[in-house]
Amino acid sequence: MQGRRLTRDQRKRNRDAADWVFRNRDPGQSETERAEFRRWMELDPENCRAYTAAKRILGEARTAIRSDAGLRDMPVAPPPRRRGAVIPSIVAIIAAGTLFVALDGPMRLHADVMSDTGEMPEVTLEDGSRVQLNASSAIALDFSSGQRIVRLLRGQAFFQVSPDEKRPFSVRTDDTVVTALGTAFDVRRSDDDTRIAVAEHSVKVEFKAQQSAPVRLTEGEEILHSNVTGEYTVRKTDADTALAWRRGQLTVDNVPLSYVVEEIQRHFNGRIVIGNEATARRVVSGTLFVTDTEGALNFLRTALNIKTYKLGPVIVVTS
Repeated sequence: MQGRRLTRDQRKRNRDAADWVFRNRDPGQSETERAEFRRWMELDPENCRAYTAAKRILGEARTAIRSDAGLRDMPVAPPPRRRGAVIPSIVAIIAAGTLFVALDGPMRLHADVMSDTGEMPEVTLEDGSRVQLNASSAIALDFSSGQRIVRLLRGQAFFQVSPDEKRPFSVRTDDTVVTALGTAFDVRRSDDDTRIAVAEHSVKVEFKAQQSAPVRLTEGEEILHSNVTGEYTVRKTDADTALAWRRGQLTVDNVPLSYVVEEIQRHFNGRIVIGNEATARRVVSGTLFVTDTEGALNFLRTALNIKTYKLGPVIVVTS
C-alpha cells in the first residue's frame, strides 16, 4: 500500500463534498443552493473528484442497508401526511448521515491511510519512511518542503524514519508531538492516554497542553502520558514486548482488563463490551494472541475467572 499526501485544503474539499452530497439529496433544495453547488463544482476539477468519492462512500451505505435484512426490513412508521415531503426528506438525510458515520465515512475523508479490523498494513511514504499501522488505525499526512508531519488520528503505528536534515519528521496526536531524531519508534493513542516507545535512537516528546520542557526518550524507553490528568511516566521497556502487536501478540504485566479488551477489539468485527467498571479495572498479566478473538477471550476467562456472553455481533464480558 502506498501513502498519499493530503493537504489541509484537500481535507476541507472532502468535507465540503460530503456536505454537498447530503444537501443535494434534499428535494426541497433551493435554486440558489443548486447554483452555488454548480459554481463549487466548476471552481476546481478536484472538487468534482472529491464529490464523486463522497457519493461512492454513501453508495456503500445504501449497499449496507440492502445487504442487511435487519436494516432493509426495519419497519418505519410513515410521517403525518399534513407535513408533506419535508419530514421524509429530513429522515432520509438523517439516516444517510447516520450510516455515513457508521461506515467510518468521516475518518475516510480525513485519513490518508487506514487499516480495517484485523489489518496491519505496512506503508512506504513519499520520503522513503515506513509506517506499519495496527488494526483499526488511521493516519493523515502533511508533507511539504520544510516539514514532514504524520497525524495519528486513531489507533497505533510503528515508524521507521528516513533521515532528512532539512525536513523534521513528527507524529502528532491531540495531546502530544513526537519528533524523530533519526529513529524507529511506536505511538499508540487511546481515549485515556498516549504511549510512545523507542526502538532505535531517540525522539523528542512535547505535550501541547503543558509548559514543561520537552522529554527526550532514548532506545529502550517509553513514555505513558495521561490525556485525563496530563501526567506522564517514563520507564524502561523491552522493544520486543512493546512491538509484539506487529506479530499479532499482546504481552502485558498488571494492566487493566479494559486495555486488553481494547486491543482484542481491533481485530474483532463486532463489539466487545465490559459489563461494569469493576470488571474493567481488574488487572491481567501474560501473553495472548489478540488476532485470535476466541483464544484471547478464553485466556481471559481462565486468568480472571470471568464470563463472556455472545449476543449477535456483541460480546459481553462480566465477572
